[in-house]
Amino acid sequence: MIEWVPLGSGARPVPRPVAAPLVWAGAFCGALALVALLNGIVGSGRPGLALAVLSLLAALLGLCARFTAAPGTAVLCWLSLNGFAIPPAGTLTWAGRRDAVWLGCLLVAALVGTALARLVHARAAYRRLTTATGPDAPEPGAGPGACPGDF
Repeated sequence: MIEWVPLGSGARPVPRPVAAPLVWAGAFCGALALVALLNGIVGSGRPGLALAVLSLLAALLGLCARFTAAPGTAVLCWLSLNGFAIPPAGTLTWAGRRDAVWLGCLLVAALVGTALARLVHARAAYRRLTTATGPDAPEPGAGPGACPGDF
């Protein structure tokens, strides 16, 4: 007899991350929107606040991304920070140590978000596997349909 089984019926231990271009699109649009919102609310002279908000955005985007998407996410957030959160707006500059630290902070935030997501997903997968094969689970072949002579 043929048994029909859906193709995606098995539980995936770790969810698949979102593709990097989609994460980068979210970083680009989200960073521009957040910088515009911050400039409208508190003004454009607060790069520390903008860096904190964009680091949070990078960490949140890292929750659903691969590790390879982290550098691009950091660069796109830094471009918005450097181009629009620091006067003069619309001009990209490189101030050496300051911009390297900002870029590093954004990269670390994206990597921490990704690592945290991988850790949470792996722990959940481990719990699912250990509850299915724990000490109280019956031995394979020892269920109600097992033959009495099999040991």
